[in-house]
Amino acid sequence: MTKTELISKTAEKAGITKAAAERAVNATIEAVAEALSKGERVAVPGLGVFNVKERRARKGRNPRTGKEITIPARKVVVFTAAKSLKETLNKE
Repeated sequence: MTKTELISKTAEKAGITKAAAERAVNATIEAVAEALSKGERVAVPGLGVFNVKERRARKGRNPRTGKEITIPARKVVVFTAAKSLKETLNKE
């Protein structure tokens, strides 16, 4: 699903215009990004939890040359799906 499809589906399900749905989706994405950039945990019941995790620096190899390189430390976003979402995906 693309962002455009998400906006359309949100507008349809909420009974609002696509413009209002786009503002809502954009505001949600911005709020989640801001919270994560501050290192905060974002929990959305029924969907899951977004968290920031620190990856330490490590050694790697350049696939073209085979030369060893150092991959710098960085922050990554991890997502853990909610139990209810997992159950919905695995219904038989």
